[in-house]
Amino acid sequence: MLGYLRKISTTAKDRGASAVEYGLLVAAIAAVIVGVVFGLGQIVKTAFNHTATCISTASASNNNPTC
Repeated sequence: MLGYLRKISTTAKDRGASAVEYGLLVAAIAAVIVGVVFGLGQIVKTAFNHTATCISTASASNNNPTC
């Protein structure tokens, strides 16, 4: 009985280490995704602001600006 419990406890330690490794991997992937979203966010914001300015200018002057 004691040998069986030792075998189970050794296996449980290995499973716990694997779960920690998977958790760290998920955290690293999430950090990369957040970094990319913040990095691209400013670029997309600038593009939308430029487009909105061109649309506003075109509708106010009734001519075709080159944007």
